Amino acid sequence: MEYDFMVLAPILIAFGISVVLSPVMIPFLKKLKFGQFVRDDGPESHLKKSGTPTMGGLIILCSIVVTSLFYMKTNPVILPVLFVTLGFGLVGFLDDYIKVVMKRSMGLRAWQKMVGQFVITAIFAYYLANYTEVGTSVLIPFTDGKMLDLGFWFYPFLFFAVIGTVNGTNFTDGLDGLLSSITVLTATFFTVVAIGTRSGLEPITCAAVGALLGFLVFNVYPAKVFMGDTGSLALGGLIAATAVMLRMPIYIVIVGFIYFVEVLSVIIQVLYFKKTGKRVFKMAPIHHHFELSGWPETKVVAIFAIITAILCLLGLVAL
Repeated sequence: MEYDFMVLAPILIAFGISVVLSPVMIPFLKKLKFGQFVRDDGPESHLKKSGTPTMGGLIILCSIVVTSLFYMKTNPVILPVLFVTLGFGLVGFLDDYIKVVMKRSMGLRAWQKMVGQFVITAIFAYYLANYTEVGTSVLIPFTDGKMLDLGFWFYPFLFFAVIGTVNGTNFTDGLDGLLSSITVLTATFFTVVAIGTRSGLEPITCAAVGALLGFLVFNVYPAKVFMGDTGSLALGGLIAATAVMLRMPIYIVIVGFIYFVEVLSVIIQVLYFKKTGKRVFKMAPIHHHFELSGWPETKVVAIFAIITAILCLLGLVAL
């Protein structure tokens, strides 16, 4: 019973912080004119969202960080996950700041964003190699717990998994409540695994669940606040780092399948257009394709969340 409460507590703490902080932060962000910039080449239906406060990822980050600090002493294993979450959140914050304050629609230049992501991942890799017992083996799905030792190749794979996941969550954040809904389910999956393995990571995964549930109160359609890159990059970092710490980076392809599809749709669209001058999708990332195909925004979010919920159950079976 005591352990059950210890699991529930970080969810409630983070949820409470998120719910209380949001009504304070949203008017503050409005006052500072930290409003969403809607690009002209996006869906026309999104133009009405222009001016909606963004950088709400600060709410999520504050909720996760404050909650995690309560458990840092007893669960020091959450430190690298928290570092990656904050690191990518900082990159996202700089990107958002340039977009909404300096009015440069593309934010950080692509090379600047990539350098930031590379540095954070490199520090994470160094910490894993020298200060943890994570090792270079990864769990293979559907093999009843068999591990694959990647040896030296673990580190290139680590960079691919972390940076790929982070950019996947970034592309997924395009509809009201979409990334929040998908990631709260993904974080719940890793919470179940963390609890089952007694890894010590459950305080930060639970904090992510609580923070996102609180944020969703204000982020569901019609959203009163967007998380911006501050939130989307931070959440990608949290999911990727947690998966790596649990030796489960391959599982991101299963439970984070929507992230993967969003990135893949952009890659396919760009490469095919460059080669043929034609488009595969009506618009990329793929959630915009479904919008332009006549799906209401709420339907896209609901379907993507249902798919993620099913895949999370599949992920548990794959264990």
